Amino acid sequence: MSLQELMEPEAGTNRTAVAEFILPGLVQTEEIQSVVFVLFLFACLVTIGGNLSILAAVLVEPKLHTSMYFFLGNLSVLDVGCITVTVPAVLGRLLSRKCTISYDACLSQLFFFHLLAGHPHESDSREDVGYDVAASWTCAFTNALIHTIALITLNFCGPNVISRFYCDLPQLFRLSCSSTQFNELLLFAVGFIMAGAPLVLIITSYSHVAAAVLGIHSVEGRKKAFSTCGSHLTVVCLFYGTGVFNYMRLGSEEASDKDKGVGVFNTVINPTLNPLIYSLRNSDVQGALWRIFLGRRSLT
Repeated sequence: MSLQELMEPEAGTNRTAVAEFILPGLVQTEEIQSVVFVLFLFACLVTIGGNLSILAAVLVEPKLHTSMYFFLGNLSVLDVGCITVTVPAVLGRLLSRKCTISYDACLSQLFFFHLLAGHPHESDSREDVGYDVAASWTCAFTNALIHTIALITLNFCGPNVISRFYCDLPQLFRLSCSSTQFNELLLFAVGFIMAGAPLVLIITSYSHVAAAVLGIHSVEGRKKAFSTCGSHLTVVCLFYGTGVFNYMRLGSEEASDKDKGVGVFNTVINPTLNPLIYSLRNSDVQGALWRIFLGRRSLT
């Protein structure tokens, strides 16, 4: 089958007829919905508050004006954006009891989610820090734009219930009355490229870190280093594991509760864990935050 045939809508179908989609949410029981609302609100406030605190520390504290903290500040921006794109809309639907989203709003949410969640891990090269961040944003923007444009070519003329609490590609593919073969191959190929290269760098970096840690003579020093690395690797495994499960299963037709669980990890748990694991446990960040809260200036 040619590329043109894959991109063209099926013969006899009209342009997108679905004006809105239904997002039933995580649960249907009213009592449990109240619990979900409280948990999501708490996670949203913790994520936004924690990441904005990190940004304030990185901007105000001269000691933190280094490439590593620049990247952590960039990660904080991404986490705030990622959870803001999805969770407030969920909270609004729980309050209003309205579970619909317009076609245009769904596409917008999808674009910004992939823009903010689709960043590969960067290196911490001091000389190329600006170029690395710019390249990361460029790749994420290109990825989000490509998938959004490809999705616009699909027709939605029948079912409109999305088996998740936000708009995402695999769930929309299942609702299309056009062939989604091209879109699925595109998602797999781009995901493989964007995830594969950073993953190789991460494995290489942690191999060097493990070798360096094993050279530490102090047992306490080794234990502390492995504890820190283990926390970081846990977040990385969650990020890549949920990404592979969600975006790299070609031809998956059936929706399940596992999809909703993966959605919670992508939109709530990962952004909430990142500031706790990468920054707020850091003594330099803690010291900077204490000085900000107490109104003191750094001595450096």
